[in-house]
Amino acid sequence: MNESDTNKLVKGALLLTLAGVISKLLSAGYRIPLQNLTGDVGFYIYQQVYPILGIALVLSLYGFPSAVSQMAAGCRSRGNISFKQFYIPVFLLLFSGCLAMFALLFFNAGLLADLAGDQRLEPVYKIASLTFLLVPFSALLRGIFQGNQQMKPTAHSQIGEQFVRVFVIIAAAVYIYIQEGNMYVIGQAAAVAAMLGSVTAVVILLLFIKKYKPALGHFVDIPWRYYMKTLFILGIAAALNHMILIIIQLADAFTLVPGLIDSGLNQLQAMKLKGVFDRGQPLIQLGTVLGSSFALALIPAISKENLEKSPETFYTYVQNAIIVSFYLAIGATLGLIAVFPETNTLLFQNNQGTDSLRILALAVILSSIAITAASVLQGLGYIKRTAGFILTAFLIKWTANIFLVPLFGITGGAIATVLSLTVLAFLLLVTIKRILPGLHVERRIKWTALIVASFGMLAYLSVMDFLAPSMETRSELLLYVLFIVITGALLYIILLLRFRAFTEKELSMLPFAAFWIRLHKEREIK
Repeated sequence: MNESDTNKLVKGALLLTLAGVISKLLSAGYRIPLQNLTGDVGFYIYQQVYPILGIALVLSLYGFPSAVSQMAAGCRSRGNISFKQFYIPVFLLLFSGCLAMFALLFFNAGLLADLAGDQRLEPVYKIASLTFLLVPFSALLRGIFQGNQQMKPTAHSQIGEQFVRVFVIIAAAVYIYIQEGNMYVIGQAAAVAAMLGSVTAVVILLLFIKKYKPALGHFVDIPWRYYMKTLFILGIAAALNHMILIIIQLADAFTLVPGLIDSGLNQLQAMKLKGVFDRGQPLIQLGTVLGSSFALALIPAISKENLEKSPETFYTYVQNAIIVSFYLAIGATLGLIAVFPETNTLLFQNNQGTDSLRILALAVILSSIAITAASVLQGLGYIKRTAGFILTAFLIKWTANIFLVPLFGITGGAIATVLSLTVLAFLLLVTIKRILPGLHVERRIKWTALIVASFGMLAYLSVMDFLAPSMETRSELLLYVLFIVITGALLYIILLLRFRAFTEKELSMLPFAAFWIRLHKEREIK
């Protein structure tokens, strides 16, 4: 690959990263008005179907396109990429696999609803299963573009798909709020929104692909076994690397309500409490986006080829990105824990479940570390091993929920999440240490600066909480929360700078890098 191709690939990967961050922000943001409009019960219903829709989305965005792009690049180098030799066989395999997923979900929707502890979810799961039938179309088109190192179509289709999903879901929530309709409609609307989003993505991709006219080819010597192995092993493994938070929510969807009922609550109480517990998900997602966004930007620079070509530069770049992500994730986690009572009331209209959700907030730092480590391993080609670790975390979360939720309620669910993510982060970090023995992140972290900045921010937030007057309206609370969040974050970063936590290279990775570097240099002069 020449320098021009490499630059094109890096720019494309960064574009996909930006599109992913925008989509995650949209995904986290719309859940707040959704809960406000439908209440904790409506939010619970949405969260019961979201993990299934999320899995379909990740397969269409990351899993199958990664596999298709790898196969397309290989076939193109051999000169045998054509309709009959590549496009049709790959689409048939994709459609067959997704048809099997649809059938598995559709015909077992009653069993899934029973497992989740709510039989009224059966029609919701049946409609949600239809989303898998649309996955092959967008996945194939995205894979073709990515195999040709063109990331813009995937980025545009991803953002367009998410906008349509958000619009339809919020519109349905407004309708339910005004008409006081059946809350389970929000689950069905979420599935319909996912399907309309997929159709939008396909239309956008087709607008980009209209200029491509591959040869017709022949149905001869089609490598079915290679296609099947790559699609369903590499594709699913690659998808799992993007599902860390989704699979945690999947375990909650099928174990939390039954566990709460076992603890002595009735059906409605358990549903409402599950909705309260799910309030933590959008906040965790926002914090994780902040903590791991730099790690996602690592992907184009991380490869075995770059490691072998320039190991010193490779180690420096990876270390800098991990350190910056770690500092930001620590700040986001501690800040979220400190302001959770006010944030809970502001966003969700009351402070129910605050103590449990504060424990759950530890998932921000743990998931940020896990996503960062998974990104490094994925770039180095350890996709299957990483996927195995994520499945292990899923099993730990499921098992821990079964034992802890009946004893401690949603606090048990929060502890189970923290436990599973701790194990996942530990496994991933140990693996990275074995593969990259020259990586010494723990030595590069300025622990004194981190401790001073953390305690300084927490002390400031505590004083502000003590001095703050009582606020009667949400608008007053909004202004207060925005003020303490912004000033608390600035204080945290300024203290890190003052105690020289960052090098200039690390600061160059932050937004508004020129401003932070100037402050850093002024500190050195003094």
